[in-house]
Amino acid sequence: MKKDKNSKKIGLPRVLIIGCGDVGMRILPLLGAQLQGNSCLPARAQFKVFALTSQPERCQELRNAGAIPVVANLDDPASLARLAGLASHIIYLAPPPSEGQKDTRSRHLAAVISRRCRLVYISTSGVYGDCEGDFIDETRTVAPRNARAIRRVDAEQVWRRWARRTGSALSILRVPGIYAADRLPIERLKKRTPALLPIEDVYTNHIHADDLARMTLKALFHASSSRIYHSSDDSNLLMGDYFDLVAEKFNLPKAPRLPRYELVKQVNPMLLSFMSESRRLSNERIKAELGVRLLYPSVREGLAVI
Repeated sequence: MKKDKNSKKIGLPRVLIIGCGDVGMRILPLLGAQLQGNSCLPARAQFKVFALTSQPERCQELRNAGAIPVVANLDDPASLARLAGLASHIIYLAPPPSEGQKDTRSRHLAAVISRRCRLVYISTSGVYGDCEGDFIDETRTVAPRNARAIRRVDAEQVWRRWARRTGSALSILRVPGIYAADRLPIERLKKRTPALLPIEDVYTNHIHADDLARMTLKALFHASSSRIYHSSDDSNLLMGDYFDLVAEKFNLPKAPRLPRYELVKQVNPMLLSFMSESRRLSNERIKAELGVRLLYPSVREGLAVI
């Protein structure tokens, strides 16, 4: 086979990352670690990796991380034509637009990709709305309560229709709060933003960004078609308890606790929406079906290495 400048052999499996932000940049080195052995990947796998960006100034950063940059914009359908047939495996990490009830970005991309492939869509556990603290699995009916979650449900439906139309393998990861060293509520604690009283507090779910990167690759290469997975760790925390753990770790004052009727006067509507939904996610499916082993089974263990 002929060689080209980007791969040892033409015909290597091609992976395209859409939305190569923090989690995408954590995925790139995992895709390049096949020679050292990586249980997330097929044995002896080698890849040609592309990363979509709308910012030309990021191209060198992506090249340095091992990806071939593709400059295009999900809000500009004409710019996406070059993606048709580009990859056999796609990771879609990009968020929907910030307004409206439809994910036009998913629609634009799905209209371009007609070739059969494998795709992982990163969604949110917010699609369930308020579950009043119940433990839930992936069979729970979605009941989004805000525009952000409604757009995510729309995106899931777009990709499901796309998978049926193209015969492609689709996995959807519903992701809760992502944390890492640079993704912690430090400023919130410094500003003394209040939390709810324990008796009124809501359950939240968490996943370390490194574990999410590994889960994404597990789903990309090993999941059955049309499966939904909760990408959550084993934590069982009230929101205020999570803030307290972070405060203890960084020697910061703990968040003041208020009853809900007082708290609504002091927090912005977006934060209030997060503090109005309570659920506990089961992660048994992703462990049983994909063999996921968490690097950080709980927030406490994740914080310990920061």
